[in-house]
Amino acid sequence: MGGMKPNIILILADDMGYGDIGAFGNEDVDTPILDHLASEGIVLTQHYSASPVCAPARAALLTGRYPHRTGAIDTLEGRGLDRLALREVTLADVLKSAGYATGLIGKWHLGALDPRYHPNARGFDEFVGFRGGWSDYWVWRLDYNGTFRKSDGRYLTDVFTEEALGFIERHRNEPFFLHLTYNAPHFPLQVPDEEVEPFRRMGKFTEGVARIYGMNRRMDKGIGRILEALERYGLAENTFLLFTSDNGPQFGGKGDMNTTRYNALFNGCKGNVYEGGIRVPAILRWPAGLEGNRALNSFVHFTDWMPTILAIAGVDVPKGLKLDGYNVLRVLRGETDEVNDRRFWQWNRYTPVPNCNAAMRDGPWKLLRPPIKEAMWITKEDAEMDRRLKYEPEGITDICRDPEPQRDIPEPHPPLLFNIEDDPYERRNLAEDHPDLVEKMQEELDRWFDSVEAERRSISDS
Repeated sequence: MGGMKPNIILILADDMGYGDIGAFGNEDVDTPILDHLASEGIVLTQHYSASPVCAPARAALLTGRYPHRTGAIDTLEGRGLDRLALREVTLADVLKSAGYATGLIGKWHLGALDPRYHPNARGFDEFVGFRGGWSDYWVWRLDYNGTFRKSDGRYLTDVFTEEALGFIERHRNEPFFLHLTYNAPHFPLQVPDEEVEPFRRMGKFTEGVARIYGMNRRMDKGIGRILEALERYGLAENTFLLFTSDNGPQFGGKGDMNTTRYNALFNGCKGNVYEGGIRVPAILRWPAGLEGNRALNSFVHFTDWMPTILAIAGVDVPKGLKLDGYNVLRVLRGETDEVNDRRFWQWNRYTPVPNCNAAMRDGPWKLLRPPIKEAMWITKEDAEMDRRLKYEPEGITDICRDPEPQRDIPEPHPPLLFNIEDDPYERRNLAEDHPDLVEKMQEELDRWFDSVEAERRSISDS
């Protein structure tokens, strides 16, 4: 290898649940490539997103910092609530400055309506994708480094796979960082018939679930093509590849389009901070640097990937950059099982509300503040603007600067306490048994929330 820095490929699925992959215990799905990757590499069984929804999760993944600090607190790009503050330093920024070719292919969702927030301005030499939260899979409009192309009949998942293959081919003789962010299996549930038919024939799923499994099947095939290209160019050995999902699976929908499905028995789903909303699959492989064919139960969090990937690349964290994540490379190597097991989560719509849909982990213990219904909705106007941004993007050129809707937020629900080591499915609330622990963890959650919110409020981007 001649001392060549490892290539980095970070593949992110969108709303793919822990239970959507065969290797994670679901015998009904068809993900042979990911299953094979899991058998060759390392499976993380206690891997957490930084948020139960996509934009905040992506912000943490690319900065190593809690989402609130970065300004990316919600999914509404029409209000600019997904924007990654301009003062933030991304993983792509640092790797680019260290000589890596950097590319983002797929979904961005960290600022859609201002060129200052474009991926090309955030460390990515190349960008092919869409900047908002979702896209039609057939009627798409893609941004190619600032110019636009309309759909040509291809299925969007395939377009992203082919663009990723082109990036790898172009940069195969230099170290590269490829962030491939498939939008599958996020809404809208569109998929070629040949992918969904096997699941329809089983007769045990709603049409919605069958389509999601078909969307994942198509994505799995695309990942197979990427792995083949790495072998063909002799890059597989010294490429660090990580596959994960931004948050838990989207559940709900009416009638036969209901998407509620197997999620490895975890409580909750996308949008809430129960395990089902934030514990996400992770598979990684780096033959030159990590022994494979094993599972790790160590607690790893999205914010850990920035310092860990920089360590893998032999690149220092920039001086003065305050990260919430920790370098877990020694943990991945099996040299230690010591991790930071104190982590925090919080998400609602619009401005963050304390003690609403919030959680803290401290070792085996998890304090959870359930969602407050009144803080979890958006207006019809914001929902319509979100739709228009996907299908009539030329008509909207700036974020909505109207005041947030008035909300009457009631008192929060009582705290819940779970022992995740003994009860990973969050079936037994132990809050009454451990009042002192609840009080201590609540104080820490309050301190954390005040700290990250103060940092968010100091953002001055217009």
